[in-house]
Amino acid sequence: MSRWNLCWLIGIAAAAVLGISITYSSPPAQTKKHQNVKLLVDVLEEVQKKYVRELDQNKMRELVENMINGGLEKLDPHSGFVGADDYKQFRQSSRGKFGGVGIRLGLDPRTGQFLVESPIAGTPAYEAGVLAGDLILKVDGKSLENWSLKKLVEHIQGDPGTAVTLTVLHEGEKKPVDLKMNRAEIKIESVMGDHRDKVDLKKWDFWLDPDTRIGYVRITAFTETTVDELTRVVDALTKAGMRGLVVDLRTNPGGLLRAAVDVASMFLPDGEKIVSTKGRGNDDQDVFNAKLKNPARPGTGYPMAILLNRYSASASEIVAAALQDHGRAVIVGERSYGKGSVQNLIEMEDGTTALKLTTASYWRPSGRNIHRFPDSKEKDDWGVKPDKGYEVKLTDEERNAFFKWRRERDILRRPRGDVKQVKGEKEFRDKVRDRAVEYIRAELAKRAKKGAQAVPAGPRAPVAQADPRPALPSRQRVIAEVADRSYRNIAR
Repeated sequence: MSRWNLCWLIGIAAAAVLGISITYSSPPAQTKKHQNVKLLVDVLEEVQKKYVRELDQNKMRELVENMINGGLEKLDPHSGFVGADDYKQFRQSSRGKFGGVGIRLGLDPRTGQFLVESPIAGTPAYEAGVLAGDLILKVDGKSLENWSLKKLVEHIQGDPGTAVTLTVLHEGEKKPVDLKMNRAEIKIESVMGDHRDKVDLKKWDFWLDPDTRIGYVRITAFTETTVDELTRVVDALTKAGMRGLVVDLRTNPGGLLRAAVDVASMFLPDGEKIVSTKGRGNDDQDVFNAKLKNPARPGTGYPMAILLNRYSASASEIVAAALQDHGRAVIVGERSYGKGSVQNLIEMEDGTTALKLTTASYWRPSGRNIHRFPDSKEKDDWGVKPDKGYEVKLTDEERNAFFKWRRERDILRRPRGDVKQVKGEKEFRDKVRDRAVEYIRAELAKRAKKGAQAVPAGPRAPVAQADPRPALPSRQRVIAEVADRSYRNIAR
């Protein structure tokens, strides 16, 4: 590889001015900067000439990306270079939709074979008969021997309307079957219920306690479609007489800052401060206030509880902190993760890759810190703590049991005689969720005793499934956390 091509790999603009910038008249700072660029070029050239094995262009590119990421990781664990494949995945996940057949993939722990964790309701895979627990043996007749999960995803994904055939082995069967389907645009749900509707398994039941009219929404990530999804659910619940709401943000890794601000705005009075960012010099860079898009929505009346655990991070912490600081909701569960740094997503190489760089930190409306720094102690002020009396301590065994229980409830299975719809449902009790329901019931009883008029309770009505609306018009530049990991194993 020529020196000129190496310069392209690290930034042709910087290399082009190198010859005219390093002069006796150059300022010291500029000279040092260009010397650093020259050092990197020289190292790459030596590797290309003298390394024990010759590296092709792909290997050299991989080396450059690894060098960049290695340096950025030393700055902080959240900065990094996002390569072309990962950036494509991120853009798909943040938009909340992608082209594919609609299955969540994993590996069978016993055999190492590719396993369908669950089909997505209403997708080509679901309609073609793909079942949870199916082993995928071939794609378009090609054996999957020595394939990686990433390669399998790449072969299943494709443009809507194109055909693909999956050879699968149903659980408990001896002979595989070929299932042909046409790819389609798949929408990823970011707002879910606690359990599926008993009549239509494609839909979620958003009532947690229908008799008391306590609703429940679970936000799994903050994407471009989250606000529209949540708006549909909350509006439907409100029209059906909702008197209290539980918002489950457990294990929510974050997402888009704008989505978090808009979600918090749904439950706060117009103009209330939601979050601020501080950059170099600890000065306020941006202040985000509530902006109620629909003044008719009575989002500030009923009691609310927000569920958190130690894996609730970033955008989920912004929402929880804002509603807690304004006294709008009680926080139930565990202290959150403490990820309050702002990553600016800077597109590079004509928008095919990106630099994820920490540029600021998040601060609560009360002025308290969210971020947990590497040297932070348990007694320090970071993250979002449960309200007094609402911390629910779990053992490691209870925490693992919850994750398994939650996953089983999310799996979409067609009724079969040898497969239970929800395994372990009777044996497990969600103590965090139950504590939240206790709080809302107590609040409703307290209001009734005082004669306070709660949200009118009309006749009970079913709540329709919240299908995501089209993605918001512009890609967000500032993100609370890159959430692509949540969708990495979805077959596109």
